[in-house]
Amino acid sequence: MSTVRASAPAGLRAQRRSVQGGPPDLSSSRPRRGEQLVRLLLRLAAYLSIAITLGIVISLLLPALEFFREVSVVEFLTGTRWAPQFADPTFGVLPLVTATFWTTGIALAVAVPFGLGAAIYLAEYARDRVRRVLKPILEILAGIPTVVLGFFALTWVAPVVLKEWFGIQVGTFSILAAGLVMGVMIIPTVASLSEDAMSAVPQALRQGSAALGANRMQTSLRVVVPAALSGIVAAIVLGISRAIGETMIVAIAAGARPQMVTDPTMEGATMTGFIARMALGDARVGSLQYNTLFAVGLLLFVLTLVVNLIAIRLVRRFRQAY
Repeated sequence: MSTVRASAPAGLRAQRRSVQGGPPDLSSSRPRRGEQLVRLLLRLAAYLSIAITLGIVISLLLPALEFFREVSVVEFLTGTRWAPQFADPTFGVLPLVTATFWTTGIALAVAVPFGLGAAIYLAEYARDRVRRVLKPILEILAGIPTVVLGFFALTWVAPVVLKEWFGIQVGTFSILAAGLVMGVMIIPTVASLSEDAMSAVPQALRQGSAALGANRMQTSLRVVVPAALSGIVAAIVLGISRAIGETMIVAIAAGARPQMVTDPTMEGATMTGFIARMALGDARVGSLQYNTLFAVGLLLFVLTLVVNLIAIRLVRRFRQAY
């Protein structure tokens, strides 16, 4: 009898232990070769993303340090005049920062209400057939090249929509036109991700709200939206990151004059717009003027990082597990 027990396969011994109430014998379980290969590929992908991020930081940091050896950080962050290519150069980056904040704020003022409205309609009101048609059409906006959107803002939004329709006096280039079109660009991002978050809310919450006498609008705004708030915040933050990092729309429609922007109808140069124009200029590689590219790029990287860190805190605070 003992010989039969000793020669029994490991799987039978584990099954016998589970039947008798004891813990299963998992010592003989080994991952398959396919699982090991997939695990290795996933690990390599994670390490590759970390390596790429480190490479980007190093490529920005080294020339930026060369720049800050000649220009103080205080002058760079607090100066109100940006003229790196003049005979008497000044390196105050605040004009670029204010223009970037203006365009981002206008874009969010357009994208957040329209995006959330579209998300609430698709998740709570639209039928399945309508949702299957409208959501892909909405996401087509995300595939329009930003160069096309930039020319759209320059040739139609500024002269027709703002001047003729609303009577707003703007020049050929304006922060307002660029921000409005950027808002249209990020509507699909906010709407699609927010709709996914709302669709993930359990149906039991909606049924409980209806049982208490709430109508569909009250259920949507007071139950579904708070329950999906973490996903909505993540969608808005992704939209902010896209707006801050957008290049072609602001390079074409916002203008190239670096000045302190106090009115959205003014022309202004954003950080990404300056980087795009400076990279195509005639500045000598390694010169102080050329290194301004990396200083502005590093500041843009830090601002985006701060926004994402704040977003992570908010998402963790409002996250609800179902």
